[in-house]
Amino acid sequence: MSTIAGMFLRTDGLVERGEPIHAMDTKLLMTFARKYIWWKTPEEAVAQPERIVAQVMDLGDYDDVQSLVHEAGTAYLREVLRRAEAGQFNARSWTYWHYRLGLSDPGQVPALPERRVA
Repeated sequence: MSTIAGMFLRTDGLVERGEPIHAMDTKLLMTFARKYIWWKTPEEAVAQPERIVAQVMDLGDYDDVQSLVHEAGTAYLREVLRRAEAGQFNARSWTYWHYRLGLSDPGQVPALPERRVA
């Protein structure tokens, strides 16, 4: 097993922090970072691979999304969606990925994450 963002996939399909899940090619992450995380250097962005993946899931073109799915795998993409922060996905992408990854039935997509102020 190799690692990405310090997470691992359990046998029940859930992901927890601290153990490996899947290693993404650093070169691919750097390529995505240059294209989709324009406000940071690629070197800064790769410190948060989940953020890069979420950005590609939200804004990615067809070819980039296909590369991402192939490289990251659906279990990791499901976990990125489950851990999404407010503002990382627009409503259309949020709905699309819930359907594509089998997380929701039609009409049953959960609400987008919201910012909470303490």
